[in-house]
Amino acid sequence: MKTLFILNDAPYGSERTYNGARLAGALARHEDNEVRVFLIGDAVAAAHRQQKVPSGFYNLEAMLGSVVSHSGVIGACGTCMDARGITVEDLMTGTHRSSLDELTQWTVWADKALVF
Repeated sequence: MKTLFILNDAPYGSERTYNGARLAGALARHEDNEVRVFLIGDAVAAAHRQQKVPSGFYNLEAMLGSVVSHSGVIGACGTCMDARGITVEDLMTGTHRSSLDELTQWTVWADKALVF
């Protein structure tokens, strides 16, 4: 199954992005699933590299890294990155600067699109 996750919320403060990343990671671990994650709006900060969170607190960079390590693909909205001062160099390994055009292609590609 091909699943697209569209994450909208900031990485911390709400658990929507956390829950979307959890489910994306769980699906990516199954061999018969292909997972793509598109970060839009405040969610682009979830792919910021070298996050430092309090001990015992979840880390979105690590969670999204699990998706990547299981052949998942992560794109971050370029317009949203620009609005937040996030550069390609700021992104974690395995995440690329993306666009609405790519999100459109991924939506057509997907069997299911889940929005968080």
